[in-house]
Amino acid sequence: MRGLKGKRVLITGGASGIGAATAGRFLEEGSAVVVLDRDAQAQKRIKQELPQLAGTVDADVSKLQQVDSAVSDAVKLMGGLDVLINNAGISIRHNFLDITPDEWDKVIAVNLTGVFYVAQTAARHMMQHDGGVILQTASTNGIVGQPYYADYNATKAGVIELTKTMALELAPKVRVCAVAPGYVLTPMQRAEYTDEMLQQVNQKIPLRRHAKPEEIAALFAYLASDDAAYVTGQVFTIDGAETAGGLASR
Repeated sequence: MRGLKGKRVLITGGASGIGAATAGRFLEEGSAVVVLDRDAQAQKRIKQELPQLAGTVDADVSKLQQVDSAVSDAVKLMGGLDVLINNAGISIRHNFLDITPDEWDKVIAVNLTGVFYVAQTAARHMMQHDGGVILQTASTNGIVGQPYYADYNATKAGVIELTKTMALELAPKVRVCAVAPGYVLTPMQRAEYTDEMLQQVNQKIPLRRHAKPEEIAALFAYLASDDAAYVTGQVFTIDGAETAGGLASR
């Protein structure tokens, strides 16, 4: 991709799954990369897997003070910040009637409030300097209804609207987009689905498989690059045509 060499990239939730694959892709493009994650073991593992990282920073994105400190540390490690991949998220698979107040608050705190905290902190830096790109991980769950994920779905719909509003307010200096993956074979997905459930999902996706994290990473790389210089305020679905014909409702 054009224009990614030398870019300074911060990736939240970057120690596993889509975040780790995205870190690897930006390193391949010649970018400087810092991973933000709250899992110390995962941080240790990603540093071993990707020794070219500029560093890792520890933070719970739902805690504003930790976010402020982590973004400041990332800027120091890289000498600035050009691209934010706002990716950290969690899910709890439950029937709507069984979601507890604590579970609701936990998912909202990480997936929506946390996205807001990191986006606002990074955007303030970018607006005071040379601008940049903010890319946020939404989901097809924020576009169509999906059973058993009411709290998660609500946060992802919120991320989509947050993204569009940010794009309007931060233009022309900062571009903002969201990526809405469908089913991606990540550790989080693997923990919630049995082999039988995964196979059932694959049968309803026209491409007959889950996405690979690296395929989501490739879209992030394009959107951050100079090739996407006129792209902002949009949500990009990447789901193997799962939602193209209403298949998600099966």
